[in-house]
Amino acid sequence: MSILFSQSGRNAQKLDRSDFESEKYLQQYISANPGAIPLYEIREDIHLLILAREFPTASGPIDALGVDKEGGIYIVETKLSKNYEKREIIAQVLDYGAALWAAGSDYNQFVADLNAGTQKQFTQGLNEKLIEHFHLTEDDLETLLSRLQDNLNEGNFQFVVLMDRLDDRLKDLILFINENSKFSVYAVELEYYKHQESGSEIMIPRMFGAEVRKDVSSSGSGSRRKLWNERDFFEETAKTLSAEDLEHIRKLYDFATKNADAIVWGTGQKEATFSTKFFPLSSTPLFVIHSDGTMKIGIEYPKRRADAEQCKKLDALNEELDRIGIVVDPTERTSFDLSQWSPKLEAFTEAIKKVITPES
Repeated sequence: MSILFSQSGRNAQKLDRSDFESEKYLQQYISANPGAIPLYEIREDIHLLILAREFPTASGPIDALGVDKEGGIYIVETKLSKNYEKREIIAQVLDYGAALWAAGSDYNQFVADLNAGTQKQFTQGLNEKLIEHFHLTEDDLETLLSRLQDNLNEGNFQFVVLMDRLDDRLKDLILFINENSKFSVYAVELEYYKHQESGSEIMIPRMFGAEVRKDVSSSGSGSRRKLWNERDFFEETAKTLSAEDLEHIRKLYDFATKNADAIVWGTGQKEATFSTKFFPLSSTPLFVIHSDGTMKIGIEYPKRRADAEQCKKLDALNEELDRIGIVVDPTERTSFDLSQWSPKLEAFTEAIKKVITPES
């Protein structure tokens, strides 16, 4: 494809598509011009701020790490198509996501790394830059940082790959991932033209993947995945459980809304679930409730993302659960039918409150 370049409507010149000098230049360009990523195709009000380049992870540095005003986290990788196999590109960004999530238990270190990147990029601290860029109040900032932490803990990332050229194989791979997982992977092809005499550059971005995600999220029963909510969960539960059994789940849910720090709704196609997070214990959910009444509890699993003090509390909770007859496997989540846990519901909730309540 070619375009015409002119100044003041005169001396039009035909420009052929140019090649980027290097991946580093592409990385520098997108860091300085994040608006070149057409995130408005995902949602009209998204405004991306690139906070850090070469953000450190155990799997290597992420080219660029960005956030939006809602606390969304964006892992941005820049690649030249001639240098990589397509599946390697997707594998690499997912590897970065896994490394970022695995390190997320140390939120303070994550913020420190972000702050260092922001200082290097803007000579401003993280909070100062967020307030300035998104025009936030102090309360707005607190909300953004809280959502940022939640997204980090849950591995809720947006993956964006910027390339000079996309091929059909990469598009097929992104289509498969977006339709069959909770991941959101987007690819942006940057069509690049350069006028040598003036040094002017023209970028034409084309995004792939956003239309797939919109279809998945809006296709109703035809969608392969569904984000459940309170109303839909209890409607689904009422289809198979008696009114008495449903009341037990309602009581447990009410306990969670009053005492848990976060309730996370599942995305299963057929089975509704919700899980609960108690931050005094871990940033990982303590138990999961399924729409058939099954409860899954883990003690060792939350320990993977807990500090020493949280591990002590989890051990104390495990002792309390043993005492009331809810014996949890030490190595994995243990399933309990509704008939097993419902008679012990009051003792179960009291055991949790006992360990999460600060000592006076």
